[in-house]
Amino acid sequence: MKLKLQEAIILRENNQAKEALSMLEKLLIDEPLNGTIYYQSAWCCDNLSLEKEAIDYYQKAIKLGLNPTDLKEAYLGLGSTYRAIGEYILAKETFIKAIDCFPENNAYRVFLAMVYYNLGEYQKGMELLLQLLATTSSDNNIQLYQKAITYYSTRLEEKW
Repeated sequence: MKLKLQEAIILRENNQAKEALSMLEKLLIDEPLNGTIYYQSAWCCDNLSLEKEAIDYYQKAIKLGLNPTDLKEAYLGLGSTYRAIGEYILAKETFIKAIDCFPENNAYRVFLAMVYYNLGEYQKGMELLLQLLATTSSDNNIQLYQKAITYYSTRLEEKW
């Protein structure tokens, strides 16, 4: 079974997502409670622009359980897919939950900022990105103004 799963992953990695998905669907018949197979199926669906199908697979994978590395990726995939189809509230909820589970993963914050933009919450999105920039950039010029960037990130509307 593990060998077949590895074969499917290799197919997906080699841009043969349709073939990989077919193989994964067969594996699910024998292992309907295997979160990893659902996760890999979701990834294939994303590659094939089958976003709505991907969502079902991501949800099942997360519910059934994944190793921490795959769970991090599944949250990103699910949230990003929700955003791509215009389900901004679900995307926001997914990224907030992901940040709670994996606070060190700043990619979630970047995607959450995009969702804030989509929701018209421009100030929240800009604040999030500015704080992220100030705290993670290794650019000397950014670091030189880190305090100012952080200070102004929550005061974008203020005038002095």
